[in-house]
Amino acid sequence: MDRARPAWFLLRLLLTAAALTEAAGPLTDPERVAGRLVFYQTEGSATYLRDAGALASGVATETVFEPLDPERNFSSAGFSYTWDLGNGEVIRGTEPVVRYRYSESGNYTLRLNVGGNPPQLAPAGVYAQEVQVLDAVRSIQLVAPSDYSVNRNSSLDLQLDGSPPMWVCWQFLRNCAPDPAAGCTLTLLRAASLRLNHTFGSAGLHCLDVSARNAVSALRATFSLKVTRNDRRHLLFILSCAAVLAATFSFILAIACRPWQLNSSQVAASSNATFLKDQDSKIILSFSPVEKGERVPLILQPGSQYCC
Repeated sequence: MDRARPAWFLLRLLLTAAALTEAAGPLTDPERVAGRLVFYQTEGSATYLRDAGALASGVATETVFEPLDPERNFSSAGFSYTWDLGNGEVIRGTEPVVRYRYSESGNYTLRLNVGGNPPQLAPAGVYAQEVQVLDAVRSIQLVAPSDYSVNRNSSLDLQLDGSPPMWVCWQFLRNCAPDPAAGCTLTLLRAASLRLNHTFGSAGLHCLDVSARNAVSALRATFSLKVTRNDRRHLLFILSCAAVLAATFSFILAIACRPWQLNSSQVAASSNATFLKDQDSKIILSFSPVEKGERVPLILQPGSQYCC
């Protein structure tokens, strides 16, 4: 038993040394190659890190391959890189970085094929990344009337130029004064338009403050709104009251003037009689024909005279 123990210990030592020698050699198994893809987008003077796999369309993009080699086993090895952007464009080079841009929104699969140069000194591997290309929020437009009335429900349409889904936060500001305590109404928008219904409680200048963002951009806009009182309703009320008063006054005037017209007709009818005296101081009553609708008097014939 004592002679077997040194032999067994020597065998285990040789196996451990062989394992360490194999681990120190170059990695040729692609599954053991570690690395990651990092996306950067530059717009104007700002550079954004896109680590969520969402890119903005039409923006300059730079993708970098970062190998995970903490022990720097491949520091002296060379690599070749073949980039398949997923839109039919393929770029080859010897640098772990590629510059491009997606002109249209959509979903793409970016694939990178890394090859060793020479192959026996560095591993080869294939890396893939699903990329969602979105249109940035470029504009917010308000489609609504220019003037609004107090205590009247108004509809306002917002048109947004950007790829949904978008988070839209909006609020109405009286006198266009910011009100942090009121907060805004947050809405998840899955289309390019949003309709708002609002009733203004006071006249004056109001503002609509809108903020919109998606995974690659954010935009804010403010619109001035003029709110006035509805004077037409007051005018219609005044005209209706005036019409009622005019009708009432006309009715009273007609009632008040009717007896006067009746007395005038009676006096006019009696004026057709003429009093005359003859030589014997006798009074002669003479009636002339009535002109209003009667050619013959109702009592006397033409020319007949009676004396008293």
